[in-house]
Amino acid sequence: MPATSGDLQLSSLTKRFGPFTAVDGLDLTIPQGSFFALLGPSGCGKTTTLRMIAGLEQPTQGEIRIGGQDITFDKPYRRPVNTVFQSYALFPHLTVWENVAFGLKRRRAEQVDKQVGEVLELTELAGLAKRKPAQLSGGQQQRVALARAIVNKPAVLLLDEPLGALDLKLRRQMQVELKRIQTEVGLTFVHVTHDQEEAMTMADTIAVMNAGRIEQLGAPAELYEHPATTFAANFLGQSNLIRATVKDRQPDVATVALPTGTVRVPADRLPAGVDEVWVGVRPEKISVSGDAGSEQAASGPNRIDGGVVTDASFMGVSTQYLVRTPWQQELTVFEQNRDGSGIHRVGDRVSLSFATQHTFALDAGQDAEAGIELDSEVVG
Repeated sequence: MPATSGDLQLSSLTKRFGPFTAVDGLDLTIPQGSFFALLGPSGCGKTTTLRMIAGLEQPTQGEIRIGGQDITFDKPYRRPVNTVFQSYALFPHLTVWENVAFGLKRRRAEQVDKQVGEVLELTELAGLAKRKPAQLSGGQQQRVALARAIVNKPAVLLLDEPLGALDLKLRRQMQVELKRIQTEVGLTFVHVTHDQEEAMTMADTIAVMNAGRIEQLGAPAELYEHPATTFAANFLGQSNLIRATVKDRQPDVATVALPTGTVRVPADRLPAGVDEVWVGVRPEKISVSGDAGSEQAASGPNRIDGGVVTDASFMGVSTQYLVRTPWQQELTVFEQNRDGSGIHRVGDRVSLSFATQHTFALDAGQDAEAGIELDSEVVG
């Protein structure tokens, strides 16, 4: 057990670089033993937050505590924290065993052989103990870096885009491996990433960051199904957002008017005190079928008739459609290819339908394009 353990608490944590505020008054508690992700685009403050926890950046103001112990201004080597970087930072002249044992030997720890052996087994590296980093694949090097950090039994393990250098197939394999390892060792993992799939695959809890602040915090499914802002709706997956006006509010459901027609929204997914909203629905929640009047017309409580397919992209397991509505807005639809039939062509007239429970609404005072394709090269 690490000398210091417990929840990781950030209180009013702020970091300014001259006039630029990278992290703006962050208040956050990360429970001990959880897999926590800081998710956001470049420049949102996630990496700066990680570096302050690691002691590589000093906060402008605020506190960092682990298990109630204030570590805000402790030297990096005095913190019960280890970091795994994207670059791995392995010693090229040392073997896998020597890389993993390095920290233990430096601290003159007891039972080095036993501890290293256990971690190599955990990370499936036991058969590679005598190899040097240059003889390993990218995924194997990543596991060595992870083993070297875990063997020191930190209270918190920080992961700074650790899978960014791997190809897509290997990255997905390592996502599963990282979650397995975290579950087995029970350490607190704080994972920084801009990859939504990566965060949702591994994390128990995700903090979506934007402009130095937490936009929304919650379990992956909660954030995806119930986005609280347009930024969260757009950055975590894709969303169709349609301008609408609230016409009627009932205890369980509200009716809102689109540019043509109306749809229903669960009352608890409608912001209070506003009449103008963005009605949102995820592309995979929409069904597309023949236009109204045809035998294949869409059925369902929420429906948009008079659409025209402007693009159809076959993607194997699904087909992605762009459908132009009567008010000239293009909506995105992902439809699973179950039997290979019924694929619509460009120019087809179609109806769209989606269930009330899959519909959400957000304050129309927010920017409908917030969070879309952000990739600025400023402080992360």
